[in-house]
Amino acid sequence: MKTVAALFPGQGSQAVGMGRDLAERWPSAAAVFEAVDSGLESPLSELCWNGPEEDLRLTENTQPALLAHSIAAWSVLSGAGLKIGAVAGHSLGEYSAVVAAGGLGVDDAARTVRLRGRLMQAAVPVGEGAMAAVIGLDDQQVEAACRAEEAAGGGTVAAVNFNSPGQVVIAGSSAAVDGAGERCKELGARRVLPLPVSAPFHSPLMAPAREGLEPTLHELDFRPLEVPLYRNVDAAAVTAPGDVRDGLIRQVDAPVLWSEIVRRMLADGYNTFVEVGTGNVLCGLVRRIDKNAVCYPAGTVETVEKVIAELT
Repeated sequence: MKTVAALFPGQGSQAVGMGRDLAERWPSAAAVFEAVDSGLESPLSELCWNGPEEDLRLTENTQPALLAHSIAAWSVLSGAGLKIGAVAGHSLGEYSAVVAAGGLGVDDAARTVRLRGRLMQAAVPVGEGAMAAVIGLDDQQVEAACRAEEAAGGGTVAAVNFNSPGQVVIAGSSAAVDGAGERCKELGARRVLPLPVSAPFHSPLMAPAREGLEPTLHELDFRPLEVPLYRNVDAAAVTAPGDVRDGLIRQVDAPVLWSEIVRRMLADGYNTFVEVGTGNVLCGLVRRIDKNAVCYPAGTVETVEKVIAELT
């Protein structure tokens, strides 16, 4: 008996055309896109399917677009009888995970993540913040490089995504990210790759976005989750509405502990994962965390049908 967990991707996975084949093939997927369009009072599905790409890349559009695609795919999988024991989502994907677990409606979630995207972009002017992926160092070395850069007066920089062994993302002011990146290279990093993002997500510089989003999250009527959610901020498995809300508030300017989430899920007996939505980035991270773990992408008609055939 396979114990299956559903994973939901975050920003960076978006692509023009995302979800269109699902909506054309399954009425339940089309209904999700219609609900998101209605909730946002704008034709987001048209942007998902036809672009332009530069508009889809705007954070306030990217976040609800990824959520819509993930929940469209999830509607098909769950409707076909896929049974899961837990959920987790990377950054923005935590909202998709909450919707899939029954904690929020997709329309409320779409409105909230659009606001989240606007607040995150507004927190730091374009060009003043940056993110970079550090490849080939352990977590402690990356954290030490960030502390040293801050101590030297380089500005704010922190390790913000602990994605897999040897892959940590740093974020902060542009100059500080550059400086910490150079320190990481001196410590032996194989590569330091600047990320094509418009803000330093999950860094302390996102505090204004957290403060702006918190009242909206307190207004939402969260329902108890049907399966546990492993939270970004501490990898704890939660189902109570207050714990879910608290995690979504804190994750705005706190690191994403993805490696720890996957390790805890594996330790708790989840040996098969399904990445629900755009791309297969999370499946790649899962395999780097544990080469014996099995992960299926499920974001196109072909991949969703494969999951249905093999796991239901």
